[in-house]
Amino acid sequence: MASKSPAAKKSEPRWLNPREMKAWRAFAESQIRLLEALESDLSAHDLSLADYGVLVLLSEAEGRKLRMTELAEAAMLSKSRLSHRMKVMEKAGWVKREACKEDRRGSWAVMSEKGWKTLVKAAPDHTESIRNRFVDHLTVKDQEDLARIFDRVKSQLRDQYLQEEKSK
Repeated sequence: MASKSPAAKKSEPRWLNPREMKAWRAFAESQIRLLEALESDLSAHDLSLADYGVLVLLSEAEGRKLRMTELAEAAMLSKSRLSHRMKVMEKAGWVKREACKEDRRGSWAVMSEKGWKTLVKAAPDHTESIRNRFVDHLTVKDQEDLARIFDRVKSQLRDQYLQEEKSK
């Protein structure tokens, strides 16, 4: 096995200081517990959080349909992960895929009437869960600060994701 040259060595890790570690762990642990709770609450509607997110995006789109590539980007899912979700959701009758007449290589994800009814039924419970588990524990300033902070983080993550997808 060949040894690495000194130039190939990685630089020293930038370890988290106690303040950074406290912030990271509070975020990470809260996020995990919150997502688990929201996932559990949606299971009463036979929905996963990922399914719910896809249905929301389709419900907000004109004609309740989006190009698969646009949906993958908006949902921040890889194309293969979205394809798997679509198979599950098609089997449940919530969505269908249609060929794109303008671009024969592309396809549309289309929300069905059953998907719409499922979303309408689940939305009040999901919203109440978000309120009880998250929003009601924040001041208005907290909400504004979090929105500003995570809009910045989301923007950077989206840019990184798009660069990674282009390099594939």
